[in-house]
Amino acid sequence: MASLRHERKWGGHFLALHAGIFLAASLMLMVLWASTTPPVQAATPPLSAADQQCMACHGTTGLEKKLKNGETLALHIPGRAFAASVHNVIGCAGCHSDMTLANHPPLKKKITSVRENSIALVETCRGCHEDKLKLYEGSIHASLLREGNPIAPVCSDCHNPHAVAAKTARAPVAEVPCRKCHGSIFDAYIGSVHGKSRSGSSESAAPICADCHRAHDVLAAGSGDRLKNACLGCHGNVLEAHQSWLPNTERHLEAISCPACHSPSAQRRVDLRLYNNATGQRMSEKQGVPQFELRANSADAVGSGLDALALQSLLREFSRDNEASARTTVRGRLEVRNGEDAHRLAPKSAALKDCAACHREGAAPFQSVTVSIVGPDGRPVRHDAQKEVLNSVISVESVGGFYAIGGTRIKILDVLFVLALLAGIGVPIGHLSLNWLFRRYARNAATQAAAIAQAEATEQPGAGATGTTKNDQP
Repeated sequence: MASLRHERKWGGHFLALHAGIFLAASLMLMVLWASTTPPVQAATPPLSAADQQCMACHGTTGLEKKLKNGETLALHIPGRAFAASVHNVIGCAGCHSDMTLANHPPLKKKITSVRENSIALVETCRGCHEDKLKLYEGSIHASLLREGNPIAPVCSDCHNPHAVAAKTARAPVAEVPCRKCHGSIFDAYIGSVHGKSRSGSSESAAPICADCHRAHDVLAAGSGDRLKNACLGCHGNVLEAHQSWLPNTERHLEAISCPACHSPSAQRRVDLRLYNNATGQRMSEKQGVPQFELRANSADAVGSGLDALALQSLLREFSRDNEASARTTVRGRLEVRNGEDAHRLAPKSAALKDCAACHREGAAPFQSVTVSIVGPDGRPVRHDAQKEVLNSVISVESVGGFYAIGGTRIKILDVLFVLALLAGIGVPIGHLSLNWLFRRYARNAATQAAAIAQAEATEQPGAGATGTTKNDQP
């Protein structure tokens, strides 16, 4: 009996041990399965019954229509992408209210070209996005559209209307629509410190196109201080960071664009911008009245670039257009020559910190000079100027806002400044010296006069003198 009880005891332990091992193995397998199985994604919202009827035809791959002008209008709509888009909630009829199952198919709408169809559908977008359209209408893109530019983007060029993701969704860099038109600039951006950061990590906060240029109210890159302010928006300690090594920091940041130093391989130039000195605003060209081009071309008849006399004459002509108290002046700005260089930004460790890159005789940035005004669409209108315009005595007034003693390497102006400085110092010193000499001379003269007067008083006897006279002799 004791032996039987012993066997039963060990048998129970054996079964318990196997049960524990089995349970542990099961738990481990469940953990491994859970770790290797992709998470279940949120289900795509189903399409409405009406939209499913539309997709019965438009979901067909390759569905298209030949237009009379020979173009092909794509009519295929990927159903899954549309179901996942923000437009799913309004459905097909939300934008295509002019079409019903009673009148379609066949397509009775007259479409002359793919481009005109895209432009016409902008008004459909306005129904929900009036605020964005107002921003767009003030943009360089809308300005190009009004000029008849055949590739100026409209809503559907940047937003696929049948696959619009929520604005909080983070699209891959490769899907940024700007690259359709700005391919070379986008390639330069991809190779920059910002592009590499953005491409290398989905969590990167590095700026993409819309962060600097904005999405809808895109302005010309050369107008205003928006791009400079975009840089300062992320790099708020710019002034402090540069003051540790850069003399006259605020003046440098005012007169030099960020890419001029942070795109070290870029070609640079000096742009002399026309300003109204009373308002502090850049001079702008009026629509349909190209005064700057006419006047600049007239002053530069041989096409060799504006010289100092021509620049001064140009400024006088624009000054006459201003109010009586206002004059047209220029402010120099050191900048890169093209958009690719402006986006080819390097890490800050590679930025230019060599003062001799600009502050030496014959420095490359001072070999290319332009004069500019803001065009009607916000883009700068430029005219070449001779590099000697920076070195001429005639240009002293014209380039006064850009000149820095010993810094811009304009020798004649440096000499004139030194002479003016010596004169400014010499006049008060000379005045004080003459004043001191005059006072010293006056004191000496007064001392001598007093001595002479005293001597004369001693030689001549006065009343009551005790000297002997001829009458007193016996």
